[in-house]
Amino acid sequence: MWNQFFLLEEYTGPDTQYVGKLHTDQDKGDGNLKYILTGDGAGSLFIIDENTGDIHAAKKLDREEKSLYVLRAKAINRKTGRQVEPESEFIIKIHDINDNEPKFTKDMYTASIPEMSGVGIIRTALPDMSRENREQYQVVIQAKDMGGQMGGLSGTTTVNITLTDVNDNPPRFPQSTYQFSSPESAPPGTPLGRIKATDPDVGENAEIEYSISNGDGSDMFDITTDKDTQEGIITVKKHLDFENKMLYTLRVEATNTHTDPRFLQLGPFKDTAFVKISVEDTDEPPVFSRPWYLIEVDEDAKEGSVIGQVVAQDPDTTKNAIKYSVDRHTDLDRIFNIYSGNGSLFISKPLDREETPWHNITVIATEVNNPKQSSQIPVYIQILDINDHAPEFANYYETFVCENAKAGQLIQTVSAVDKDEPPQGHKFFFELVPEFAVHPNFSIVDNKDNTAAIMTRRNGYSRSKTSTYLLPVIIFDNDYPIQSSTGTLTIRVCACDSRGNMQSCNAEALLLPAGLSTGALVAILLCIIILLVLVVLFTALKKQRKKEPLIISKDDVRDNIVTYNDEGGGEEDTQAFDIGTLRNPEAREESKMRRDVIPETIFQIRRTVPLWDNIDVQDFIHRRLKENDLDPSAPPYDSLATYAYEGNDSIANSLSSLESLTTEGNQDYDYLGDWGPRFKKLADMYGGEDSD
Repeated sequence: MWNQFFLLEEYTGPDTQYVGKLHTDQDKGDGNLKYILTGDGAGSLFIIDENTGDIHAAKKLDREEKSLYVLRAKAINRKTGRQVEPESEFIIKIHDINDNEPKFTKDMYTASIPEMSGVGIIRTALPDMSRENREQYQVVIQAKDMGGQMGGLSGTTTVNITLTDVNDNPPRFPQSTYQFSSPESAPPGTPLGRIKATDPDVGENAEIEYSISNGDGSDMFDITTDKDTQEGIITVKKHLDFENKMLYTLRVEATNTHTDPRFLQLGPFKDTAFVKISVEDTDEPPVFSRPWYLIEVDEDAKEGSVIGQVVAQDPDTTKNAIKYSVDRHTDLDRIFNIYSGNGSLFISKPLDREETPWHNITVIATEVNNPKQSSQIPVYIQILDINDHAPEFANYYETFVCENAKAGQLIQTVSAVDKDEPPQGHKFFFELVPEFAVHPNFSIVDNKDNTAAIMTRRNGYSRSKTSTYLLPVIIFDNDYPIQSSTGTLTIRVCACDSRGNMQSCNAEALLLPAGLSTGALVAILLCIIILLVLVVLFTALKKQRKKEPLIISKDDVRDNIVTYNDEGGGEEDTQAFDIGTLRNPEAREESKMRRDVIPETIFQIRRTVPLWDNIDVQDFIHRRLKENDLDPSAPPYDSLATYAYEGNDSIANSLSSLESLTTEGNQDYDYLGDWGPRFKKLADMYGGEDSD
């Protein structure tokens, strides 16, 4: 089997390692043949003696690099160069020797194993190993070849072992009692302090949830967990009151949120501590006895009468005195006022429900010793209605009656309104004034539904005799005290058709048939036109009249005299200039009736109230007196005189010597120096020490 040779690796002998020998039967030993070697490593790793065919390894070989070499050998005749035999292939195998120690794939291994674990490939040598005692371990592992026999090689590696955490430790408070303080003015949500329970575990095994289990302040305080620091934050839940309670005691629990059922037998995974919170006193503003006040007052209440009271007190232990005031921004008209000592509200001005039925004011309570401490409360004041307004017609009625009207015919339905609002609703009564109780032309019928019907009492009316009738009607209400007023209906007499539709109510229609023909009317119009033309011509001629020059000759050196023909109309002339600027704008009054002249108004029937059986005599006399005082048709008449306005008073007051002091020696004239440069001369004359 010459075609396979074996060679040891890593040969370290003094000579080259002999591999084998090639030989052919054609070799007679005469040197005519030549051996040639080709293939893997021929000529470099392996050399052959061309005369003898011996093969040697020229270098040290490593099986781990190449374990097999394939070579080809041939023998040729030196003289002819021909092969004496066909080329043949052979193999050289490298035998392995133990020249490499075992090597680990990594220089260092890292492994983790839960603490308290059981047996594994790499297992704990001690039972119940605790991560909290030691977390990191380093182990060196050796590997030997040849089954560990003598002469074998070995390799080592390092394994870093980390014990991972399990939740085998409960949280523990480092102290059993904590103390905090809070001012009583702290609003809800204010943090007071932090507490923390320690847990040797890490990660989610060390997460803690805090809660208040019980205590006398469990409803006044709250606790939350800070997820970053695992601390419990105690906050205010409700408003505190030092005067009510000064000290609270809370029982706080710290519990693991992630428990491990394998270690529940070790005990409860929670701990308890007590938190004491003391409340600090602060100066608080006054507190009213109610959140708001509602006061009802009659609109006829007298000025100065007390309508209600607000009460406030200092909640602090010092019990400072309180003073009250009305916020004038809510009572600009200063209708109400308050006694600063006891909080009693009273009226300063008359009330009018019809103008303002509600008043919403604000009362301020302030500590006397500390004005910065104040509080305010809304006060709603309702004005109760009093029957102080008389009913009156709801509308202005334009009433007419047909000339061909029949007796008992309805010509108008009237209704009334009243500014008052009685609780039972309005109830009005209508009747004629006593002087016209039995009217020859018209009558009034109360419909009992707050309306009344105006009826005719005779057949036929004539515009030529009477074109307008005045019908005074008294309207009563049903509240106490009873109020009444008199309204006058103006009833015109009109021409109507057969159906009662009005055709004409003008008095001119009566004048045409009285004797003025169409020709007469045309003549009157022509006369008016002629008069107008004459006036226009006269005006035009007057404008064309040439005026004489004021200075006749240029040589006239006399003083120029300017003549104004317009002399004005005297005191009654208001065309030259507007005298309104001379009138005192503060004293002007519009629509004043002159009492020295009969008013140019329709004659108003004097309002009278009929006598009733139960009316008081004194009340009747006062009503009659009031009606006569308010009657504009009876003298004497008021007269409004207008005087020129001379302006307001001077700030310097009067400088007349009539008002000077009798003894001039005591007069002080230093104030003249404050009046400006116009009075400097007087100040110099009278302001000196030696003034006479």
